[in-house]
Amino acid sequence: MSASLDSGLSPTPRTTRRARLAELRGPANPPRPLDARALAALAANPGCRRRALLDGAGVDKSVLAAKLGSPAPFGQSQFAIVRGNSFEAKVKADGGRELLRLIGVEEPGVVSVPDLAAAGPEGRVARTALALREATGAGEWALLDHPLLALEVAGSPVYLEPDAVVVRPDGGWTVVEIKSFPMVDGAADASKVGAAARQAAVYVLALERVAARTEGARVAHSVLLVCPKDFSNVPTASVVDVRKQRSVTRRQLARLTRIDEIADALPEGTSFDVAERSPAELTAAVESVPHQYAPECLAACELAFHCRSRAREAGAVETLGRSVRGELGGLTTVGAVLAAARGEEGDPEDPAVAALRRARALRVEALESAPARVSRESVECPC
Repeated sequence: MSASLDSGLSPTPRTTRRARLAELRGPANPPRPLDARALAALAANPGCRRRALLDGAGVDKSVLAAKLGSPAPFGQSQFAIVRGNSFEAKVKADGGRELLRLIGVEEPGVVSVPDLAAAGPEGRVARTALALREATGAGEWALLDHPLLALEVAGSPVYLEPDAVVVRPDGGWTVVEIKSFPMVDGAADASKVGAAARQAAVYVLALERVAARTEGARVAHSVLLVCPKDFSNVPTASVVDVRKQRSVTRRQLARLTRIDEIADALPEGTSFDVAERSPAELTAAVESVPHQYAPECLAACELAFHCRSRAREAGAVETLGRSVRGELGGLTTVGAVLAAARGEEGDPEDPAVAALRRARALRVEALESAPARVSRESVECPC
């Protein structure tokens, strides 16, 4: 990606890049578009060139994983999707009366709901930007239902569709996230709120690009999270500060390796065409791109099971988690870790090696004393 999210187009012509990515994906395969959920997951693992390239090229990773022999049960259940759609429809019914009540507007008549329909994603992005500018210039309340925003990632545009954006009379723009998980006693599951905050942070970044070209506009760094209250279907809301998630996502997206550079490093003839290439050819193509596996990938990437199996075959310590990997320093394989713990390899002055040897000594001591302790307890026990 370019050095800054706001730096405009990269030097590589867009048509050339699109043609190259289409060639990698396979001309007969339509591109699978990125969304905010995928973009947040991509930003969470910026060192993975494999995901950056496949997502940038629009490869359907679910189909690819199946052809590689490692299908993943990935994505939301149909029940969760239906429940989510039903709850969102309730929140937005009657001109968004319930949603407006949650933001403090009791009379829906004072809020404009602009029509955002347009031809194609570029047209919808332009219509959204115009509606935001008109509402801000008029100094009135406005509710944008499913606006379309654009963000350039690795040199290619990504179209993002938040549930809603509220424009306030003072020029403030607030992202609204509607989720179907419950908020019990004013609090929701922390992991689900965190995932929603990371997703909303992507919308905030995209919205800031429009605000930068709109006089008097400012994007709130807190989003409105709307959820069912106490397992009912009654909407309730909580303000979630996403400044940290926004900063992290912005920094990590800016550090993503450019897709052009990754593609240029591929062997001649590499293709991820899931319709035409054999499993063996696809395996070779996938393995030609470096990956950065972590256990967190299992909840965010369709290729996680394939990458995990390869990491396990290589004995990589990444399979134990990022925190463990960070503690082990220069020890990159499980075999090297065990050898260092046994005193067969490694520098004794290395803190990681010293800690491993101390841990092994304590384990041996505990195991050697266990039989004696069990024996004493059996003798002393009156039963």
